[in-house]
Amino acid sequence: MKYLPLPTNMFVQNRKRFAKELKSNSVAIFNSNDILPTNADGHMAFIQNSDLFYLCGIDQEETILVLYPDAVTKIWREMLFLRETNEKIAVWEGHKYTKEEARKTSGIDEIYWLSEFDVTMRSLMGYAQHIYLNSNEHTRAIVEVESRDARFAKWFKEKYPVHKYERSAPIMHRLRMQKSTAEVDLIKHACFITEMGFRRLLPFVKPGVWEFEIEAELIHEFTRNRSRGFAYGPIIASGIDSCVLHYVDNNKQCKKGDVILLDVAAEYANYGSDMTRVLPVDGKFTKRQKEVYNAVLRVFKGARKMLVKGGNIDKYNEAVGHLIEEELVKLRLLKMADIKKQNPAFPLYKRYFMHGTSHFLGLDIHDVGFFQMPFQVGTVFTCEPGIYIPEEKIGVRLENNILITEKGNIDLMANIPIEAEEIEELMNA
Repeated sequence: MKYLPLPTNMFVQNRKRFAKELKSNSVAIFNSNDILPTNADGHMAFIQNSDLFYLCGIDQEETILVLYPDAVTKIWREMLFLRETNEKIAVWEGHKYTKEEARKTSGIDEIYWLSEFDVTMRSLMGYAQHIYLNSNEHTRAIVEVESRDARFAKWFKEKYPVHKYERSAPIMHRLRMQKSTAEVDLIKHACFITEMGFRRLLPFVKPGVWEFEIEAELIHEFTRNRSRGFAYGPIIASGIDSCVLHYVDNNKQCKKGDVILLDVAAEYANYGSDMTRVLPVDGKFTKRQKEVYNAVLRVFKGARKMLVKGGNIDKYNEAVGHLIEEELVKLRLLKMADIKKQNPAFPLYKRYFMHGTSHFLGLDIHDVGFFQMPFQVGTVFTCEPGIYIPEEKIGVRLENNILITEKGNIDLMANIPIEAEEIEELMNA
């Protein structure tokens, strides 16, 4: 890991919060993610299971966390099972956690090797009544590959078929919605690294630059500041591709007179940030580009004010839709007479703004949580309105990360330039 050691107490407190949500006499089991193959003997970079990391901070494959808060034997209440290293693994793959390192990272005293998992579980399962197993239940998840959690659940249920099984995911979704101070600090740091990358980029962008050259500038700044890199696939979309929501080819040359939509941000210690900005390739927006840009900026500022404790997602989206409508009328893209006659289920503004304005942010970019619940203190939302006009080759989306507090909200990206004039000034400095 590139990041500095994290506060152990963060994971200790996360486990305490989770334990309070369990039924009496329950065991909860969490698995690390797999290392996924590519081709031949290749594999993808390892990214830890977010729920396991949230509860123990161990950032290594082949890890199992077992929590049994009501165990009659103290040593069963919190246990970590790790991959045991050897000389061959050390030579070919490098260092793995020692037991002492795992204790220091997680705050868990009882550390075992994976080879001891089966016999340990046979001992305690005779006492336990409920078994909580984890799964990916994100509403937007499309899971076509069997995960380690899924394989484990099938194996464990076959081995212990008459226990009562429960789901950990709903508990984790509620807990992870509300970030602790330590978690907010990690997101703030990810935002800070993103800011450094963005400021580095502004004077670099000129007509003729390639989208992948912009990507290279960002990844250099992110990794030199202890980030793993991009928190998600970077979108560096110039010209008409600024109207493609998830454009990730990043392979075109940026031309004078076009805009570049940058949806790019850094992660830090597995916590993400999520930023979108729009730049004029030649350092100065045209009159029309600035009209669209400032229209989106006004919507952004209005939407941000609505992200407050007790808010309701449906009312929020409806209100943002009205803001977008007003701006589209000013931009001469819609007529108020047509808006008054529209089908409310299919509002006309969706032609130019077809995605949501906010999502949860944390260990995952589209983090887990319940939109049906009122907005909670400690939740971090993105705020990302946009207007996309393919026929004019203008796509504008502006996005910052917003922390809900007791007294309103805090923009965690407030230091990153967003006003059109400031961006022009920095590009031409």
